[in-house]
Amino acid sequence: MSGWPSADTVNMITRCLDLAGVFACGLLGGVVARAERFDLFGYLVIGTISGLGGGIIRDTLLQHGTPVALTDPAYLPTAFAGAFVAFLVNLREDQWNRLFTPLDAAVISFWAVAGAQKTLSAGLGWLPAVLLGTITAVGGSAVRDLLRGRVPAVFGGNALYASVAVAVAGVFVLFSYLDSPTLGMIAGIVLGLAFRMVAHRRGWRLPGGLPLEPGTALRTVRGRTRRGRGRREGKDP
Repeated sequence: MSGWPSADTVNMITRCLDLAGVFACGLLGGVVARAERFDLFGYLVIGTISGLGGGIIRDTLLQHGTPVALTDPAYLPTAFAGAFVAFLVNLREDQWNRLFTPLDAAVISFWAVAGAQKTLSAGLGWLPAVLLGTITAVGGSAVRDLLRGRVPAVFGGNALYASVAVAVAGVFVLFSYLDSPTLGMIAGIVLGLAFRMVAHRRGWRLPGGLPLEPGTALRTVRGRTRRGRGRREGKDP
């Protein structure tokens, strides 16, 4: 299968996946803005950060010039469009909740593949490709959560969130080394969608550590932090 498809075709597919992820994550950012009762400007800001954050981090780490999100004229309007859809479409909270996880799964799958492919195209090895594929997939939502004063979901707030991105990027890299990048894209996306949805429905999580002993200084600090955010805890979509 050597030489099929061409490098230009793979790059074109990667750009499409990247933009699909930008739109979907911009939409997710808009859903978060709706839950927080932001105005239109808040929708656009949160949507832009969600949609472009992971790619900007990836391209900055690759050090191949200005991030594509800032040079390609399609990226910013695509993120705006996703947030604007969430602003206009008046669904009930339970309907948005049903849509949130499938969209989240699509974002992880598309961006893990796109990030890994861009890293391989830059001439780096398999490990940086898996790492930057994961960063691309979770970076935007992590920055969005930090902006809202939340602990990012990548640190355990969501069932097997970053783990799915690692698996998707790993599958794509494996197929790419077997000279089948297109098959790797398909396999990675299907794996990501299925893995994320099943993990969410069944509540799969990675094991956590033992809790802190009562009365420790760390536990006191953690308690202060949680009380400072307590009123906002129930607003996640």
